Amino acid sequence: MITANELRQKYLKFFESKGHAIIPSAPLVPENDSTVLFTTAGMHPLVPYLMGEKHPMGKRLADVQKCVRTGDIDEVGDPTHHTFFEMLGNWSLGDYFKEESITMSWEFLTSKEWLGLDKNRIAVSVFAGDKDAPFDEGSFEIWKNIGMSESRIAKLPKKNNWWGPAGETGPCGADTEIFYWVGDAEKVPDSFNDDNDLWVEIWNNVFMEYNKKKDGAYEKIAQQNVDTGMGLERILAAVNGFSDNYKTELFWPIIQKIEELTKFKYGEKSDSEHIKDDGQCWVDTRKSMRIVADHIKAAVFMITDGVEPSNTERGYVLRRLIRRAVRQGYKLGIKNNFTAEIAKIVQDLCKETYPEVLNENVLVELQKEENNFRKTLERGLVKIDKYLSNPEGNFFYEKKGDEMGKRQLYFNTDATELIFDLYQTEGFPLEMTLEELKRTGVSFDENKLKERFNELLKKHQDLSRTASAGMFKGGLADTKEETTQLHTVAHLMLAGLRKTLGEHVHQKGSNINGERVRFDFSHPEKMTDEQKQAVEKYVNEAIEAKVDVALEEMSLDEAREKGAEGAFENKYGDVVKVFTIEGFSREICGGPHVKNTGDIKGKFKIKKEESSSAGVRRIKAVLE
Repeated sequence: MITANELRQKYLKFFESKGHAIIPSAPLVPENDSTVLFTTAGMHPLVPYLMGEKHPMGKRLADVQKCVRTGDIDEVGDPTHHTFFEMLGNWSLGDYFKEESITMSWEFLTSKEWLGLDKNRIAVSVFAGDKDAPFDEGSFEIWKNIGMSESRIAKLPKKNNWWGPAGETGPCGADTEIFYWVGDAEKVPDSFNDDNDLWVEIWNNVFMEYNKKKDGAYEKIAQQNVDTGMGLERILAAVNGFSDNYKTELFWPIIQKIEELTKFKYGEKSDSEHIKDDGQCWVDTRKSMRIVADHIKAAVFMITDGVEPSNTERGYVLRRLIRRAVRQGYKLGIKNNFTAEIAKIVQDLCKETYPEVLNENVLVELQKEENNFRKTLERGLVKIDKYLSNPEGNFFYEKKGDEMGKRQLYFNTDATELIFDLYQTEGFPLEMTLEELKRTGVSFDENKLKERFNELLKKHQDLSRTASAGMFKGGLADTKEETTQLHTVAHLMLAGLRKTLGEHVHQKGSNINGERVRFDFSHPEKMTDEQKQAVEKYVNEAIEAKVDVALEEMSLDEAREKGAEGAFENKYGDVVKVFTIEGFSREICGGPHVKNTGDIKGKFKIKKEESSSAGVRRIKAVLE
């Protein structure tokens, strides 16, 4: 058996031997609060360098990156999907390309010196080609030359084998995906079928050789990049002979704790395989345990990186995960608070690799959110009972059923508005409402009800769309001139805040477009008018001084010694970029800036200062 830490180290050691610099994991919350809610892949922190900017560590990079993805949250509960996961990644920034990338992947997976996986259980897919780009014959031929049978090389369309761009435009290209057969070793199919769940994707090599233009056309680019990602959880399961990621050391102790809190065993093939809920609804205990384990683990890492439950943006995603976990625990028969107990197991499992998870605030936030949600469940159940007991409320209608004259209750689809209101005002889960309808014997068209519910949902905040929005440098909505000016202004503002309020002030997030800068910073109380005016004066004096914005590359220690502002929590590589506005600001950053403060057009003005979260304030400012 190989441990998760041994696998991480093997991966980094292999790519270090191939000339790759090892860079640290970026936080789950993207630096500068970018338009992506969470870091969803190892490439997100590297977008500026994939777009042509020089990376201070060189052209070959590798890391283990913490990631959160919520786009396929409904898939969580099967053996291979996760909300939080670790991505093993390696990159070539205009250096090697397809042949070297594929050859290295094959060597790491199959060589006895490294992972030694069974070659007969590996299959791959390549881009089939379409009107935008031709068939990826290069990757196809490389796999054939390695010795892969043509029946194991699937030619799939863009939806399967194409990555990008990160936004509407930008670098993109075909990819080749590597799959491993997790079924019976004696029953490996001769050919690959991506519809067979026993073929699990373990690695994806993206070859960025195109740029998507505003008109939708694709053109070849000068700097060809390689961007790869391999899920630690999946490859750990494959190496150790598991078809279920939750049986690896990354999850099994969590599953065991859930078993302890319930009377059920994971995967028990008896009446315990499913729980009968109030005589009506059947619950898959294995799926429920996976969801609890996955969601609480994700919550621990999100809270560790500064996210708190709320009704907006990242906080909403966190709240949703915690509440889904509580709901599954409720279905498993856990009546008392349990999320903090699970979180303690997660902390113990992860403390060696990620010591920052040993944060008491994790347990506090989970307890608080779980208490709030249990009250929500109680209020929601009272409202549903009220709806169901009121025949005048148009929640359902009756009609004669069979020849015996029995009358049956039917849900009135027009009453979906009431269900949605319950969801909006109380946070009551739709799935629980459906179960209550089933429990009370009400008949309804579930697909029709969900369709109507989703129509109502689309009229309101759509966080999934926000979470998958394009990624730009340093929290910027774009890289236009106005946005770049405001990015430099944000540096000056932070320096002004630290001078006015004190050195406890640090950036906690920013979102910048061509019209305004939104900036979060650590500070315990509301700013006075005099303090806001002092910051405005500081920034405007810097603009009027027309000072050059100087860029230097230096070691992290040297940046510290020079007093560069930055969050020094394992966030940067050994070499960093420092932007200095002499006499005003010195800060670590990877985004674009004006060349001189005189290029900033307008007068800086703070429009609003308010609370963002506990101990964090938010400023909205403009150039007038």
